[in-house]
Amino acid sequence: MPLIEFLASHVLAFVLCALVLGLLIGSFLNVVIHRLPKMMHRDWQSQARELLGLPAEDSGPVFNLVLPHSRCPHCNHQIRAWENIPIVSYLALRGKCSECKAPISMRYPLIELACGLLSAYVAWHFGFGWTAGAALVLTWGLLAMSMIDVDHQLLPDALVLPLLWLGLIVNSFGLFASLEDALWGAVAGYLSLWSVYWLFKLITGKEGMGYGDFKLLAMLGAWGGWQILPLTILLSSLVGAVLGVIMLRLRNAETSTPIPFGPYLAIAGWIALLWGDQITGTYLQFAGFK
Repeated sequence: MPLIEFLASHVLAFVLCALVLGLLIGSFLNVVIHRLPKMMHRDWQSQARELLGLPAEDSGPVFNLVLPHSRCPHCNHQIRAWENIPIVSYLALRGKCSECKAPISMRYPLIELACGLLSAYVAWHFGFGWTAGAALVLTWGLLAMSMIDVDHQLLPDALVLPLLWLGLIVNSFGLFASLEDALWGAVAGYLSLWSVYWLFKLITGKEGMGYGDFKLLAMLGAWGGWQILPLTILLSSLVGAVLGVIMLRLRNAETSTPIPFGPYLAIAGWIALLWGDQITGTYLQFAGFK
């Protein structure tokens, strides 16, 4: 208890602990981002073979979020403990494998750093307590699913659905919204994008977004209540339109090239959860409604 009391009474210590924890979680999220889509692909193949009545394939060695141990993709060198310290190991190794000297992607330390800084800010914003703890879990989940969506245009149910239920659970204690607002937030979040999806499909004959986006907005509604949904949709649409055009220009891609919408929803929902009231209040005051 003395440690808990110390963290509760010293904001800086709590923020620093959240920073360190975030860096460690960020290292694990790199594993989740890399392995979870592969695990899902293997599971889909297994289910397809079973459905078609084909003999099961040898799945090979155990492959999950724990095993096998992380290795260099170039020389298969097993990453030792001291080589897996967030950010520090990358700097000590100068961004190269200790065995074959192949470059290590900058993405790994950047995700660790982003997770650490976001965790520190959440701790500072909410202060010591259950609200900060819940917001940290949400932040880590949003970061992981956003990167998976960027890589594979996929929002895994294994991440989205547990967080949706967790949002309803934490709001049964009123941490971010009332349980009633959270329930209707989940319903409205899903139905709003579901309606847009079918309207767009009826008009154009094409699919404008994936079902994962419906579930993600439902999950955000379960955390922040229905009140954050208009701001979330507005912010995600604005950011998605601007960044989407920039990305297409940089890649010289066609306008029909699919762009993942999940990261924009995640960013907008996170912002709305933390600053939704202030943003809405400032806008209403600026527009002369207050």
